Amino acid sequence: MSTQTIPALDLKTNFPRSPRTLLANYVIAARALDKCRAVIADTAGEYHFNCPLDQMFFNFTNITADSFKDFVATGADDEAVAEWITENAESHTKEEIVVWNNELRYKRICEMPVELQVFLEDYIPEYLPKNKIVYYWFDVYDIEEGRI
Repeated sequence: MSTQTIPALDLKTNFPRSPRTLLANYVIAARALDKCRAVIADTAGEYHFNCPLDQMFFNFTNITADSFKDFVATGADDEAVAEWITENAESHTKEEIVVWNNELRYKRICEMPVELQVFLEDYIPEYLPKNKIVYYWFDVYDIEEGRI
């Protein structure tokens, strides 16, 4: 396990990683890690750790947000966190993980719970550039944060 400590991003001036970015072969995990580090360092700004997006990762892996945060608070770098996730996550086959990742990567707004659809119906035109098209849920994050 690597002992190099990674400083927290200041999410008041930077963005967390895309939900598409893999950590330990899971989507969402790297973003959750960035937000967790920022919460620990009190630099989260408007970002929330253990939000509904993060909870999808925690529910699938059967890792609690508290245990994840406790480990991250040790100063573990990305490699160590990835190892910890691999050791502590509920056992899934590679195929199950790939299917779960792809279901989220390519989830359309119309496939989401109605309350989230209603929220995004107002959120997208208010916060995203008018010339950007949202094809998938993760596009909302990547457009808003300037990655696409």
